[in-house]
Amino acid sequence: MSMTDLLNAEDIKKAVGAFSATDSFDHKKFFQMVGLKKKSADDVKKVFHILDKDKSGFIEEDELGFILKGFSPDARDLSAKETKMLMAAGDKDGDGKIGVDEFSTLVAES
Repeated sequence: MSMTDLLNAEDIKKAVGAFSATDSFDHKKFFQMVGLKKKSADDVKKVFHILDKDKSGFIEEDELGFILKGFSPDARDLSAKETKMLMAAGDKDGDGKIGVDEFSTLVAES
């Protein structure tokens, strides 16, 4: 399954393009722009599993830095500052990684 099976390719392109400048990433706006906010809980979980590259059941900090590439292969990496901010927003239990429930909450808060 690919991201475009779940989300509109044009929406993904626009969202990735909107945050092409370093230190411009805003996860709330991004999740809204790609249409993730409007998706079912099941679809949000499918997106999580696409982003969980090592299939550990968590998105760790190193994977989080490449989150935009999960939506579009030619997207930029997040800066260290953006990655830390996104981790802080998503890691509700403080274990240093984002689980599927935490990811669903992060999207719902957008």
